[in-house]
Amino acid sequence: MSTGLIIALIVIAAVVVIAAAMTLRARGTRRGPSLKRRFGPEYERAVARHDGDTKAAERELTERVERHGDLRVRSLEPAQREQYEARWTAAQERFVDSPRDAVTEADRLIAEVAAVRGFPDGGQYEEQLAALSVHHAHHVDGYRRLHRAAHLRAEDARDGGQGTEDMREAMVAARALFEELLRPARHDGTGHTGARHEDGRHRAEPNGGSKASGTRGGHLPWAMNRRQAKES
Repeated sequence: MSTGLIIALIVIAAVVVIAAAMTLRARGTRRGPSLKRRFGPEYERAVARHDGDTKAAERELTERVERHGDLRVRSLEPAQREQYEARWTAAQERFVDSPRDAVTEADRLIAEVAAVRGFPDGGQYEEQLAALSVHHAHHVDGYRRLHRAAHLRAEDARDGGQGTEDMREAMVAARALFEELLRPARHDGTGHTGARHEDGRHRAEPNGGSKASGTRGGHLPWAMNRRQAKES
C-alpha cells in the first residue's frame, strides 16, 4: 500500500471521527432544552438530586424516556372511572376522622389506577414513578409526596413535624395526577383528548381542578377543610 493511500485513509478516518463527535455534541446541546420542556419541575429535581450535575441528570431522564416513552396507555371503561372517583371521594371524606388512613388509601388507589392504565405495578413504586414522570411530569411530584406521607410511621411523622395539614396538602397535590389518570387515552376513540398547554400540562379550570373528562364540575370534590380534620 502506497504512502499516499495510507495518508488518505488516515485523513478520512479523522474526518469521520470529528463528524461523529460534532454530531454527538449537537445532540447533547439540543437534548437539554428538550428535556427541560418535557420534564419541567422533574428536570430541576433531577439536577438537584445529582448535586447540580446537569449531564448526570439528563442521562437519568433520557434513560427514563428510553424505558417508558413508548408505553401504550390503556383506556378505562366509564364504569371503572366512576368506581375510582367514588373511592377517591370516600378517601377524602375519611380524611376528616382518620387522615393517615385516608392518605394511605389515596396512595394505594393511585398505584392501582396507574397499573390498570398500563404503567408498572405499584409494587415497583420507583419504576412506576419513573414511568409516570415521563408521561405526567408536571403532576407526578404530588404522588411522590402522598406516597412519602402514607409510608411515614406515625412516630416519625411527629418527630419530623408532619401533621394533618401536611397530609392534607399531599393529598390535594396528588389529586391532579389522579385526575390525569382518569382521562380517556388519546387513542380510545371518545374524542376527549384533553386541552393542553404547549408544555404538555393540562389547563387548570377556575375552580382549581383540571378539566378531567368524567369528573363532576371539572374536578373531584374535596369534602374536607382544614378546621374539620382531626389530628392523627
